[in-house]
Amino acid sequence: MSEGFRAGPLDRDATFYVAGHRGLVGSAIWRTLEAAGFTGLVGATSAELDLTDRAAVFEHLARIRPRYLVLAAAKVGGIMANSTYPVDFLSNNLQIQVNVMDAALEHGVERLLFLGSSCIYPQLAAQPIHEDSLLTGHLEPTNDAYAIAKIAGILQVQAVRRQYGLPWISAMPTNLYGPGDNFSPQGSHLLPALVRRYDEAVRDGLDEVTNWGTGTPRRELMHVDDMAEACLHLLENYDGPQQVNVGTGRDATIREIAEVVAEVTGFQGRTLWDTTKPDGMPQKLLDVSKLAGEGWTARVGLRDGIAATVAWYREHAGDLRE
Repeated sequence: MSEGFRAGPLDRDATFYVAGHRGLVGSAIWRTLEAAGFTGLVGATSAELDLTDRAAVFEHLARIRPRYLVLAAAKVGGIMANSTYPVDFLSNNLQIQVNVMDAALEHGVERLLFLGSSCIYPQLAAQPIHEDSLLTGHLEPTNDAYAIAKIAGILQVQAVRRQYGLPWISAMPTNLYGPGDNFSPQGSHLLPALVRRYDEAVRDGLDEVTNWGTGTPRRELMHVDDMAEACLHLLENYDGPQQVNVGTGRDATIREIAEVVAEVTGFQGRTLWDTTKPDGMPQKLLDVSKLAGEGWTARVGLRDGIAATVAWYREHAGDLRE
């Protein structure tokens, strides 16, 4: 626990800065905070504020003086993007994190939540992955640069707690999906990539879809609105140095996930698997007992969440980034 701090309801009228409020994660957190009655929400688009510009970040926080801050801004992508651009994923994320957290410290942010990723854990960590597995083994090589950046963010939060006694915390979500996701062919994660692939196959009348890998790795998927509610719950109920896993506690094979997407989109053809492409980690199921111990569990079921995401994608397909 941080000295002199006790977790409890946040001031609904305080200035609350959501860094990355237009992305998948940040927009969900913004929606959740609005629904919870927060009136002082502040955000800035990447065009308005480049978070890799240290001077601009310091100036921005000096002007808005937030009491609370969620750091959801990050450069993210799937296996292909992480493998192709490791320098970008390492450098950009380190710059964003250091700039925002240093400025938050300088300008008196009381409560900060840093959002990481389940890829911080070792490639062969025991399943389900407990928080104690951090830094106990080698990382998955296809996204090690991104993982190192996120691990650095966790350590910066812990360092601020040790050196300054501030009640900052970290949350590590599992694989997220939902409205506002990146459905581009080059930058998407597993679920949005499958949604786009099967939806386009239905639209174009194709009788075959080819997915990467063998389909045997297992993945835990969490609807982003569940994740956002968990983050608010942690901000109001948790204070500790250790990162908290945020997930559903359930997983499925990529093949099973693809079957759900095919069913929801109405695809009637065959699914093929390109086994020359990488599988990534064999399993990434988070141990969420710590989160459950804080009084929160996920609510959105996988099929319902995928159906809602497909509906959102079809409604917004003409406006999505490529």
